[in-house]
Amino acid sequence: MKNVMRVILLTVALFVNSSVVLAKDEGIGVQIEMLPWEKVNGILPKYSKFTVLDVETGMKFRVQRRAGSNHADVQPLTSKDTKIMKGIYNGKWSWKRRAIVVIHQDQWIAASMHGMPHGAGALENNFPGHFCIHFYGSTTHRTKFMDLSHKLMILKAAGRLEEYVEKADPYELIHAYVSGLKQQDPRILSSISLEQVNWKKPIRLIENIHLNRMPVIPTEDLIDEISLEVPVEIEMVLKNSGRKYFKGQIYLVRFSHADAWKIDSVRFLQENHFFSNKKQ
Repeated sequence: MKNVMRVILLTVALFVNSSVVLAKDEGIGVQIEMLPWEKVNGILPKYSKFTVLDVETGMKFRVQRRAGSNHADVQPLTSKDTKIMKGIYNGKWSWKRRAIVVIHQDQWIAASMHGMPHGAGALENNFPGHFCIHFYGSTTHRTKFMDLSHKLMILKAAGRLEEYVEKADPYELIHAYVSGLKQQDPRILSSISLEQVNWKKPIRLIENIHLNRMPVIPTEDLIDEISLEVPVEIEMVLKNSGRKYFKGQIYLVRFSHADAWKIDSVRFLQENHFFSNKKQ
């Protein structure tokens, strides 16, 4: 795979403790690369140290790679770094993926992390184990494929999420949509949605979500379509409500054959009783 580089404009504001960087879509230019795992594996060998910058919060902390062959198994360097990382996850460890930028020397590399300590740890850092950082093309321990949620976060960090969405077929889009709900990420959901939605309430309520069933029609049969109703079976775990099952349709539209597909989020959220209209 060819190395793909993107320029994302960042406003950088360093605090005295050097723990926070504010990242905006304007300001000074920083080149962020979406490098394949095979190359990153050589750039960040075992025991290398680097900085992790969380895209959403701008918080940053230092880590060391300790292991990993399909992706990087890393640990925060110090207890201070652990505290910053936990702050990114609002004080609770989580398997939720987050878009990050790995900063190593003069390179800024798009990546994704989860926030759950697991396995073994070797550093005196008040972190019970290690966590995983994924790069483009890296895989989990159990599969030979990229985890979709990690992939979306890497694209988000690289500034290429919209490009992916524009080219996605309806079924890829639905998978990405469910992943955005699972990761509670308004940016992913907004890029896929037909309407402007206030995602604060629905993503706060959804603790977990899984697409159980979705029959797929060959995409060549959809060339002339500008609207589509896709039957799905979705299982959700809602905060304070427990498990819920949705068996219905996801509605997609595009304004012309050259335009990207979009999901009717208002209809989906209304049918699942998250709100009664899009202004709420």
